[in-house]
Amino acid sequence: MTLHLEKTGKIAHLIIDRPDKRNAFSQEMWELFPELLADAMGDDAVRVLSVHASQKDSAFCAGADIGEFAAGANNPEWRARNQAAIRRVQYELARAPKPTIAIVDHDCIGGGCGIAIACDMRVAGFKARFGITPAKLGLVYSLHDTKLLVDLVGPAQAKRILFTGQLLSAEEAHDIGLVTILAEDPYAEAMELAETMASVSSHSQIMSKAIIRRILDGQADDDAETAAQFDEAFSGADFAEGVSAFLGKRKPEF
Repeated sequence: MTLHLEKTGKIAHLIIDRPDKRNAFSQEMWELFPELLADAMGDDAVRVLSVHASQKDSAFCAGADIGEFAAGANNPEWRARNQAAIRRVQYELARAPKPTIAIVDHDCIGGGCGIAIACDMRVAGFKARFGITPAKLGLVYSLHDTKLLVDLVGPAQAKRILFTGQLLSAEEAHDIGLVTILAEDPYAEAMELAETMASVSSHSQIMSKAIIRRILDGQADDDAETAAQFDEAFSGADFAEGVSAFLGKRKPEF
């Protein structure tokens, strides 16, 4: 199986498992990804989703399966299906309600980098490399995914990445904001981060993530809906538990 979902307590793992192809994505994988994502997001027991390779010594994802892509690219029907599948992955992952973490220990290129930047955070090892390479193939990166990149690194760095198609080291990716956390053992670091996030209020996280998405999509001030969300939190179960735990000098159980 090239793509599968595993659940361990409050953390789900969407695992890319095609090491013989450097975890390059086939059309089948693009189409399967949203189903696995929906499974994780729809499971009340799951609080955080990680996306990572099945093997620590393999690429996170080398991008699209170039052999399949080259064979189908001249077929308008295949191309439309491929573009729709990739867009669905990027759009739904970027707007998944629960926190998402990409764990990157080696190459993260093309469509693989697109998946990583659609996650909320990227935890990378020092062997990781990042690149978005449409300029090397004479292609054009989508506006949606370009905005995800610009939101992370700013327009000047996004231009450099897209204009050159060069690969960035983990250190440089971290310096410009593409990588959230750089660690000797990104898997251990990401799991510690996930466990911390899983220990606090899921309601608060989900609302905060939705508000951040509104800001990134252009909203600059509260409206009736966000004002109501702020007010309603005071009568919510998580607020009651948080206050009770604080007063009782105990760890809250959200």
